[in-house]
Amino acid sequence: MKIKFCGAAGTTTGSQHLLEVNGQKILLDCGLYQGRRKDAYERNKHFLFEPGELDAVVLSHAHIDHSGNLPNLVKQGFAGNIYATFATRDLCSIMLADSARIQVSDIEYLNRKRAKRGESLREPIYTEVDAERCMRQFVNLGYDRSIPVARGVNLRFIDAGHILGSAQVVLEVEDEQAKRDFRFLFSGDVGRGDNRLLRDPVLAEDIDFMVMESTYGGREHEASTDANDTIARILNEALAKGGKVIIPAFAVERTQQLLYVLNELLEEGAIPEVPIFVDSPLAVNATEIFRLHPECFNEEVYEFLFEKRNPFGFENLTLIRSVKKSKELNEHRGACIIISASGMCEAGRILHHLKNNIGKPDATVLFVGYCADNTLGSKIRNGWDKVKIFGEEHTVRAHVEALDSFSGHADHSELIDYFTGTGGKKEKVWLVHGETSRSEAMCDALRRLDHGGTVDVAEHGREVTFG
Repeated sequence: MKIKFCGAAGTTTGSQHLLEVNGQKILLDCGLYQGRRKDAYERNKHFLFEPGELDAVVLSHAHIDHSGNLPNLVKQGFAGNIYATFATRDLCSIMLADSARIQVSDIEYLNRKRAKRGESLREPIYTEVDAERCMRQFVNLGYDRSIPVARGVNLRFIDAGHILGSAQVVLEVEDEQAKRDFRFLFSGDVGRGDNRLLRDPVLAEDIDFMVMESTYGGREHEASTDANDTIARILNEALAKGGKVIIPAFAVERTQQLLYVLNELLEEGAIPEVPIFVDSPLAVNATEIFRLHPECFNEEVYEFLFEKRNPFGFENLTLIRSVKKSKELNEHRGACIIISASGMCEAGRILHHLKNNIGKPDATVLFVGYCADNTLGSKIRNGWDKVKIFGEEHTVRAHVEALDSFSGHADHSELIDYFTGTGGKKEKVWLVHGETSRSEAMCDALRRLDHGGTVDVAEHGREVTFG
């Protein structure tokens, strides 16, 4: 059996891992790489394998850095099944279309500049039509159900507790060449546990080989997952200045988690009743999908949903889809909270809110999640005095805050607990989905456990034989 690391090795985005077993090829995830525009375009446009040669794709969850290049994969000839949970499929139906619109918009903007310079024009990596066509190849599978996906390979999804529908991938393999049976685990992205909305990650048993994420290797979250007091303090201090609180948040899971917490804080009287806006068509659509999948919720939210009311809605909340209503927020006077995507500030309406408010001393920008290196979000979060938005330089005068308590990723200690709790020999372990320093820190920590197997950091483009 072979594995080739085609993405999210040495970085946190572009998850793609190619398995070869019994003469068949199975791709684990097909995410978009996010980073410098030129590098991202070239890396996303071209795969490290022939799409038409793949037999199947197994998708861990719907985040764009894990699913976002599926339309391009299908466009370039992949004709097999895309296996995913029910919730992942529903989220992808809106997220991939949204990603396509961003691809087209970005290329139109870039081509205007290239045309002025007399340079050749580019095409979008994929369009909404490509996104729709790729959805036809999805095959849905519930948690803890088993299905054959290739000769000698059975798939089972177990809950990862990361976002709605997120899964760890367990493959039961009869390797004809090695003449042995084994169990292979791809962690996907591992949740923290004690999530305000979701169930805890399930610990797999009898694992022989493992590909594991390492996003927060060597780093601990600053606050517990239940940090209502902290966010209440930050919001009260920010709102007292009378300006806007701008919260860049991923449209899926992070926005819904925020709404659930804000609902609680308002009911407790812990924050003032100011207008709250969710300005993201994708986030609005995703919130509606959340209500359709109670199977993913923890017991508290599950009971809330059936016994009380919508846990993601309250009186002074406004959900905004239209561009007109979004622009009207620029003229809003007085304190308010605006939640908008994307969480890393690389695209979407959040860019317009940052452009209009980042230079105002009475404004606050509150980050509630991870921002990959070289993204606009990471620059603002790391204290840059000046940043470029839509190609124009802006001085950062707004107050900047960051909370890790909403992170959907397990931190260093939580990942170690996850690893030790996962049963089996774990003969070979490869670490992915982390900046190099993070993966190396996690690798060192796992090696010190001396669990009997080997642990290595995956290298982009490297192929490894095992089994």
